[in-house]
Amino acid sequence: MAYTPMMQQYLQIKKSYQNHILMFRMGDFYEMFFDDALLASKELEIALTARDGGGGKKVPMCGVPHHAAQTYIARLIERGHRVAICEQTEDPRQAKGLVKREVTRIVTPGTLMEGQYLDDKKNNYLTAVVVEETGCGLAYSDISTGSFFVTQFNGPNAYNELIDEIHRLQPAELLLTSEANADLSKRLTGAVNILFTAIDDSLFTLESAENIINQQFGSEWRETGIDRLVLGLRAAGGILLYLMETQKRNLQQINRPQIYHTHQYMKIDAVSRRNLELTSSIRDGQRWGTLIWVLDYTCTAMGSRLLKLWIEQPLLDSSTIKKRLDAVEELLNNLIMRTQLRENLKQVYDLERLAGRVAYGSANARDLLALRKSFDVLPKIKALINNVNSELLIDIINSLDDMSDINELLHRALVDDPPVQVRDGGILKSGFHPEVDRLRAASRNGKDWLARLEAEERQRTGIKSLKVGFNKVFGYYLEVTKANLNQVPKHYIRRQTLVNAERFITNQLKEYEDMILGAQDRLVQLEYQLFGEIRQTVAGELQRIQGTAGRLAVLDVLSSLAESAQRYNFVRPIVNSSRKIVISDGRHPVVERVLKAGNFVPNDTYMDENNKLILLTGPNMAGKSTYMRQVALITLMAQMGSFVPAAAAEIGVVDYIFTRIGAADDLAGGRSTFMVEMSECRNIVNNATPNSLIIMDEVGRGTSTYDGISIARALVEYIHDKIGARTLFSTHYHELTDLEALPGVVNCTVSVHEENDEIIFLRKVLPGKVDKSYGIQVARLAGLPEEILNRAHDVLHRMEITVMNRQDTETGTDRAVKISVAGRCDQCPERLIIKELAKVDVMHITPMQALTLLHQWTEKLKDDVGLGENLLKEINISSEN
Repeated sequence: MAYTPMMQQYLQIKKSYQNHILMFRMGDFYEMFFDDALLASKELEIALTARDGGGGKKVPMCGVPHHAAQTYIARLIERGHRVAICEQTEDPRQAKGLVKREVTRIVTPGTLMEGQYLDDKKNNYLTAVVVEETGCGLAYSDISTGSFFVTQFNGPNAYNELIDEIHRLQPAELLLTSEANADLSKRLTGAVNILFTAIDDSLFTLESAENIINQQFGSEWRETGIDRLVLGLRAAGGILLYLMETQKRNLQQINRPQIYHTHQYMKIDAVSRRNLELTSSIRDGQRWGTLIWVLDYTCTAMGSRLLKLWIEQPLLDSSTIKKRLDAVEELLNNLIMRTQLRENLKQVYDLERLAGRVAYGSANARDLLALRKSFDVLPKIKALINNVNSELLIDIINSLDDMSDINELLHRALVDDPPVQVRDGGILKSGFHPEVDRLRAASRNGKDWLARLEAEERQRTGIKSLKVGFNKVFGYYLEVTKANLNQVPKHYIRRQTLVNAERFITNQLKEYEDMILGAQDRLVQLEYQLFGEIRQTVAGELQRIQGTAGRLAVLDVLSSLAESAQRYNFVRPIVNSSRKIVISDGRHPVVERVLKAGNFVPNDTYMDENNKLILLTGPNMAGKSTYMRQVALITLMAQMGSFVPAAAAEIGVVDYIFTRIGAADDLAGGRSTFMVEMSECRNIVNNATPNSLIIMDEVGRGTSTYDGISIARALVEYIHDKIGARTLFSTHYHELTDLEALPGVVNCTVSVHEENDEIIFLRKVLPGKVDKSYGIQVARLAGLPEEILNRAHDVLHRMEITVMNRQDTETGTDRAVKISVAGRCDQCPERLIIKELAKVDVMHITPMQALTLLHQWTEKLKDDVGLGENLLKEINISSEN
């Protein structure tokens, strides 16, 4: 098929972008053709049409207006597509033949700069990883804000630490080699919504990384020490090369890479982040019902993103934590200052992303106007916090740039309501530039002349309906209805015939048209040129704007924490280097907010060297998991610098929070529920330290009772003997409560009130232990049919207790002692005897020895509990090979 020259141009460009949707600029539209049109019309729900492709053949086509393209591009990106934007690179009015076109930008999930799918409340990270046997390198950047960070993981656990950090970042796009792609994508499946982009190994070499970073930042980048993190450096180079390849322009908004190490912050693995619901809920992944939902009273987009970072990276340095707490306390205690501060912060736009668009060259006049409005409140903010006392607030006020010089320029230059499109004119104020004023006057005078011309021609011709009009095709014209054509003067020149009228020009009108349109064209071009210069001037102060944005974000987060503390009656915690976690009347910050006021039951927690492992028993639904989570959340909140939901709290700095809560399988990874549970336990025992906080809920439920009890007991003993971490361990294995004999292990239980086979949950955690879990009562609360509940009671009362005898001491053969009893309740005499037997090390006794013990206990309990003479008839002891 012989395609038209334009279609040949399209197909030639498309060859280089086979895996992208090519948006091809044609006038005021971006058009898509062939398979791209079929796909885009479906994804965007827009009309699919056709165009002559040459030789009389039609090719599929769809298009979107250029001024609304960002919305459509964002929708395609959200659906996992990459978009190549092909622009006209020369003025069609000056082109000779086919207009030149080329791809000026590639948009991917990790390179979004604007659009409705760029969430104001979280960063949009592009991440790159380098995985080697010696360790892992990680770099990530948000092109919309300019942030750029690099780290490296070494040692035997490096790969797992990399996985946990990717979970924390939740990147939009992950760059990696094809070799690393398969395993990483498998490990992250279902956990984060990431576009995996496999790129050539050559982008990750040390030589290319050093060259590209030198090109971007000059030789000063070595002062950061990043060259000592070879794998991290290679990942950073991969990001820069990818950005240059896709953005095809200067990356002025990208900051120099900052080194960080995860050991600077409290570690929280991916499982624990999910279980604690810090920034997204387990149920639907939304913010509602999470810690950030409780704490986020920020007034700016920058503040909301920074609060998320503080929650995800609690501090380990108690002195830095104290500075944050001091600032929060001062803002909490000064209601007037905090209220006025928040009112001013609400007038600040997203300076980070505005600055990014300015540096990128995509900012329009309204973006610069948003900068101007934000700068207007900076002097007010500085004045409000001018007399503060806390060190952190003093640092902010001393370093906050009010941007007065740039603000003065923007006030002189920009009108108060500029158009969206920078090529439409009407951007600059009168008096800013003399030539702009002259051209405006010429254009304005010409339009005044047209108005006079219309009045004069009506009078001269007697045609009352005559009017002067304009369109882009014919320019200015005189329009006369057909009923008045007999009155048209001879010097009128016919230009266009309509259904009800005809349009004419005159030589004089044509002269003024040239003058007016010439002035307007020159005016629009000059305004666009001057706007570009203003934008470039602002871009030259990018670091100042980003620094101001960062300080305002900190101020916003501190005021948000003060606001949440005031609203929910949080108190200032004591954070130190002790091994204590002492909480008086602690509350779960999220559950408390969801419940009606006054319905949450607070609880105390006391953990130190002598009480470092709490064994928590109690019924299902009593609140054990809520209690354990609230201890973890209060600890985390204290170390991020927040006040906490309690009457008082003292937190010895925790280096790592681990949680093993709930049951979930990993079908895609080929792991059962129990295998997932054991993998999580392995992670805990391999990585916990004496300064960690471990939360373990119902370990061992996924296997047989005795397997589960054995594993749970062994875990508690190992954590107690080998790790020494502060631990909350809840269980329904009441046999474990005898572990309180170990030093530092204490039993606590969640109390209930039992009456007539029904229970009332009191939600109070008290010292002590229980020997039953009220499972059937909870089943009744859930609404199970009475027939099932009655049968469950019967089965429970006839349950068998089986213990293995390793070896018969008389015969040398392996045997099992099985004791079964038909009892009436947990407190019946028969079951009391079995409980006594369970306390003996029956692993080393014979059936005959077991029978002897039963006879001894029968005599002992006969008088105490009214044991009947027929007891032995109800007890069956068998010996099985």
